[in-house]
This record gives sequence, structure tokens and C-alpha cells, in this order.
Amino acid sequence: MVRPAGLLDTTRRRPFLDQRRPSFRRRWQQRPLWVRLALSLVLALACVLLFLGLAGSPNPSSPPSTESDRSDATVSSPLLRQRSYLDGIMDAHNMTDEMLSAHSFSRQLVDQISLAKTYIVAAKEAHNLQFVAELSAQVRREQSILAHAAAHGGTVAKEEAEKAIRDMSMLFFQAQQLRYDSAVTIMKLKGQIQSLEEKSKAEADKSTKYGQIAAEELPKGLYCLGVRLTMEWFKSAELQRKFSDRSPAVQSNLRDNSLYHYCVFSDNIIAVSVVVNSTTLNSNHPEKTVFHLVTDEVNYAPMKAWFAMNDYRGAIVEIQKVEDFTWLNASYVPVLKQLQDAATQNFYFSGSGNRGTPIKFRNPKYLSMLNHLRFYIPEIYPELRKVVFLDDDIVVQKDLSDLFTINLNGNVMGAVETCMETFHRFHKYLNHSHPLIRAHFDPDACGWAFGMNVLDLVEWRNKNVTGIYHYWQERNADHTLWKLGSLPPGLLAFYGLVEALDSKWHVLGLGYTTVDPATIKEGAVLHYNGNMKPWLKIGMEKYKGFWDNYVDYSHPLLQQCFMR
Repeated sequence: MVRPAGLLDTTRRRPFLDQRRPSFRRRWQQRPLWVRLALSLVLALACVLLFLGLAGSPNPSSPPSTESDRSDATVSSPLLRQRSYLDGIMDAHNMTDEMLSAHSFSRQLVDQISLAKTYIVAAKEAHNLQFVAELSAQVRREQSILAHAAAHGGTVAKEEAEKAIRDMSMLFFQAQQLRYDSAVTIMKLKGQIQSLEEKSKAEADKSTKYGQIAAEELPKGLYCLGVRLTMEWFKSAELQRKFSDRSPAVQSNLRDNSLYHYCVFSDNIIAVSVVVNSTTLNSNHPEKTVFHLVTDEVNYAPMKAWFAMNDYRGAIVEIQKVEDFTWLNASYVPVLKQLQDAATQNFYFSGSGNRGTPIKFRNPKYLSMLNHLRFYIPEIYPELRKVVFLDDDIVVQKDLSDLFTINLNGNVMGAVETCMETFHRFHKYLNHSHPLIRAHFDPDACGWAFGMNVLDLVEWRNKNVTGIYHYWQERNADHTLWKLGSLPPGLLAFYGLVEALDSKWHVLGLGYTTVDPATIKEGAVLHYNGNMKPWLKIGMEKYKGFWDNYVDYSHPLLQQCFMR
């Protein structure tokens, strides 16, 4: 049954009867009693039906709803739910109608108090204590007005509120004149933050610079030791005979592949001494150990004097100088050719201008042939088949003889990978935006470290690793493939030719970071890679003890040079 249109319109107008003109009451009272009762019943029924329709409850006595009615109900429900949600907010925050009014004095007072507190902070930073006192007094005044109204359950007094709001507004105007407005304050804070960041960066750069300088400088004790050893060498014929008059058996051992051969390239006498001493003291067969040392012209005599004075449990020590390798010349070695170029020299040593090379790229060790000699080991020792390469900033804690029996599975090198934790992958060392690098190497390939490496020299020669190294060095003449050190070209030259070793063989990080003590205890070789070498004052004190254990400070020369 469909409700007549007229009745539907009448029921929709009923809720708004209270908005009609006042004369309606007189006309209503003039109607007969039964008419007023009938109309009241109709109105009550309409209200019930409207309530059921909004609640979504079906009513058999009500007429079927139209599409328009259902649409109205759908739209009304979210609004009712939203109104109920807002009611909850009002209850939770103790809001009143007066607070929600567009012309509310209470709300204006609350907003002014919040803004005034911000200006107080800004004024304190500017040391304007008088203005801080004025703002604070006005804040207390407005808080008192609000507290009085809340205590008496009434609204804020209009005259009192208007005067307080006007006085606070005058202070806000003054704050803007003093550049305390929020926009200026934000810009000021941004400027302060930027200034602090610049100062922090400058201090970090200074720290890096001074740390690099300290790492490059030769400590007084090492300089003293070199001078005194040189004097001992040239005045002692006996020391000289120990190296010149070696027996044929010793000469044969230098080429005997059944022995354990280690090579170290360095100009630091005391550091090489620690490497040799720690290796032999922890070796199960020190008499089968052979060390092949290469240094430069300056340290050649003192190095020979030191190892002639000291015995290392019967280990054989061979000492050569890089200047005797006449085949290492600019026509064969790309690095030597590049070092003769003025642009390369400027790259390493120029520090002027905004585009000056960072100091870490200007370390002289990257220009030293001793640093690149590791790529010519098969040519330096043509009769050897397997060697272990050691850096001079390491300490050996365990027997290393098992390294010589490790199966490299046809690879050239055995090395510990360094792509875990704080160490990096290829993209950290190489410029993968260069098309030549991008085309040949995986940026996520796992890197490895020099410092303790097992080298199969037979496979090296078969795979022409030195030739591969030359190829990449020549391509990097403009320093666009990589910028620093001998590791990046090593990653390229040995790419796909490295057998991963157990991480216990080579523990890194003792020269720049914190290393887990358990890892150090289990490590066979501890590597002080980084600037904080153990023989420097900037070395990390907690790790110096591992190195000092293998320095005989009771030696007369060390007493003279290090104990004064």
C-alpha cells in the first residue's frame, strides 16, 4: 500500500512545526478536541515510522520504501555515527558549546596561551628577559580568567576576556616586530641547524685530516731505530757476512716448494719484525718457514741488520730491495708510467680549490711500488708454486701451515670475504656508473681483503692475472674506474678467481673499529687495517696489546729508541 503524497509531505513537515509563525498556537487551540487528538496520533505514528526507518529495522505495517528512501537512510547512518564519534571527543576532552563556538572567548584565550609559550622560548633564546616577563605575566592572567570561569561553572566574562585578548595581541604584535613570529623563528632554527651541521662537518674533516697526517708520519722511535740499525750494519762486518755468506742449503731452501713460504713487502722494520716473530712463535714447524721480505733502498741496510741480529726459531729470512727489480720500469708497469704524469701527481697531491682531492686519496703509500708489488709475486719468485702473502700491519695468533694444503679448486687466490657487517661489496670500491665497470662486474659481488692471502702461483701464471691487472690499470689512467689504493684493481684482476676462506683465518678492523672479542680470540691473523696502527700513538689502546706481545722492548736498540 502506497502512502498518499499529501500525507507523506505532511509528516515530513511536522518536525519543523516549532519554526512556524506564533499565530499557529491560536489557530491550533481553536480546532475541535477530536481533531487535535487525531492529528497528534498521526504525528506520533509518523515519528515512530521515521525512527524505525533510520534504525534499519523492518516494520510490516509500514509501506514499502522507495529507492529514494533507502538512499536517504544510507547517507544518514554515517552522519549519525560521525556525530556520535564527535560526542565522544567532546566528553573525553571536557569540551563545552562555548569552547566550540566560532566566537568563543575561551578558545581564543587557550590559543593565545599556546602561542605565547612559543614566543617565550624564542625570547629566551634572544636573551630578551623583559619581554619574557611580560609574556609570562599575561599568560598567567589569561590562565586565571579560564580557571575562574571553570570553577564557577559559567562562561568567561566578556569585558575581562576582551581586555586580556587585546593586551596579549599587542604583545604578539611586539613579538613580530622583534622577529619572533613563527616563520622567522623556524628560519632562524633552520639556520642554526645548518650552522651546526657545517661545524660538525668541518670538525669531522679536521679529525680525518689530522688522523691521516698522524698515520703517514714516521714515529720518532722508528726513525731512531732505522738510523741506529744503519750504523750497526755498516760498522759490523759480522752482520753483513750473515747475509752474504749463506750456505748452499739455505739458498736451496729459498726455492724449496716443500717449505712454507711467506712474502711481506714493507718499509717498516718493527712491523715486519712483529709479523715474522708472531708467525714463527705460533708455528708448529718454524724450521720449515721461509720469509721473503722486500723493502726499499732507505730501509734495506737497517732491515738486514735487524734480522741478522735476531733469530726467529730457525726460520729463514730473505731480504731484497725493490730497486733491484730493474724489470719493474715505466715501460712495463702502468702504475710507474702514470706516476710520471703531471696529472696523476696533481691528483694525489693537490689539495687546493673546492675540487681538491680528499686527503685520504693523497696517502703516499698509494704511490709506493711496495704497495703494488703484490701483483708481481710470480715474477719475483718464479720458482715457487704457492705462497702466503701477509701485510705488515698484521699479527699471527695461530699456526698457518694448514693454509698451504687448502684446496683452492682451480682458483688463483684464497681470501676471506668482507661483504658482511660493516664491510663492502664491489659497488663500494668501484665506479659502477662507468660503462666499462657496469658491463663486466656485478655491483653486489662480494669483496675480499688483502692482508692474508693464499696464492697459487701456477694458476696465476696460467690465467695471466698480472696481465689482467695491467689492463685495468691502463683503463684507469684518468681515475674514473676507482680512486684509491690497490684493492680495487685487485678485485678486478682476481674477479672470479678467488676461493672463499673461513673468516677465522683473517680478522679485520682492529685499526679503525670495534671487533667482537670472541672473534679476535678465534682469529688466526689479526689485521690492523685502517689509520690507527698499533705502532702509532693514535692506535686503539684495547688492541695494542696483541701487537706489543711480539715486540721485544728489552732489546738494547728498542730501549734506546722507544723508552726515552
